[in-house]
Amino acid sequence: MDTTNETPDIRSVEADLIVPPMISGQPERGKRVRQTIPEYQETHVYHTLYLPSNWSSDRQYPLLVEFTGNGPYHDKYHDISSGRVEDSKLGFGISAGHNFIWLCLPYLNNLGTTNVTQWWGNKPDYYVEPTLDYCKNAVPWVCQKYNGNPNSVIITGFSRGAIACNYIGLNDDEISKLWAAFIPYSHYDGVLETWSYSACDRASALTRLNRLKNRPQFICHEATNNQQIGLNATKCYLDSTGIQAPLTFRETGFRNHNDAWVLRSCPTRKTLRHWLKSILTTSLTELPGFENHQWV
Repeated sequence: MDTTNETPDIRSVEADLIVPPMISGQPERGKRVRQTIPEYQETHVYHTLYLPSNWSSDRQYPLLVEFTGNGPYHDKYHDISSGRVEDSKLGFGISAGHNFIWLCLPYLNNLGTTNVTQWWGNKPDYYVEPTLDYCKNAVPWVCQKYNGNPNSVIITGFSRGAIACNYIGLNDDEISKLWAAFIPYSHYDGVLETWSYSACDRASALTRLNRLKNRPQFICHEATNNQQIGLNATKCYLDSTGIQAPLTFRETGFRNHNDAWVLRSCPTRKTLRHWLKSILTTSLTELPGFENHQWV
């Protein structure tokens, strides 16, 4: 029996958040801008940066670093993904636009000259090093320039981006040190070994996972009957690794493979925000205007 059809569609719940569009110009509170780090100014590579509505130059803010899904993608439920940084949603849905700097990073082609919407690098080798290099430079640059707290950097991602939380975020010892916590939504590095990029086997994934140490992950997935990729498949995989870490598992409560679920009021979003508040070293209550935002 296909119980997925009985699970609510995200369109049955009205969105209570609207993601601001990417615009040109200098970063400012409540705006989402197209930007490139200095080392890549002569390329076509870009990311998006959003400063929270209560951003102030004299305070430090936690930083949400997001990676998007593959694109172009569409499915039978009319869910779509472009794969472009400007169409990402998780960071805004998690934060509601307050208290967190939100950075959506690109995946780069093999030459490191432009963004790509399918995996990272170019097929058939899918060279990941340019993407790693951009991330390693962008995160500390944003923290230094816009008052991000380097001890409160959270990596999150949808689909391809969920895999990227570990595949990119734990790819080597240098990059793995950037993160305080992880929020992968829909897929997980190591669960499937049939992806088209290199080192997707479980032995390689376990090498990456061992760099997690004791850091927390909030692992979420849409409701699905696919026994190979759902939340239970991820739980079984992680149980088989013997990894010891504070892992939280939740289904979104929707059937959709769509990061727009987090733009809607639902129990899992509330649980995610409570979880995030509990693990941050930054005290959100000390940020200007915190009391004006019903975030959790």
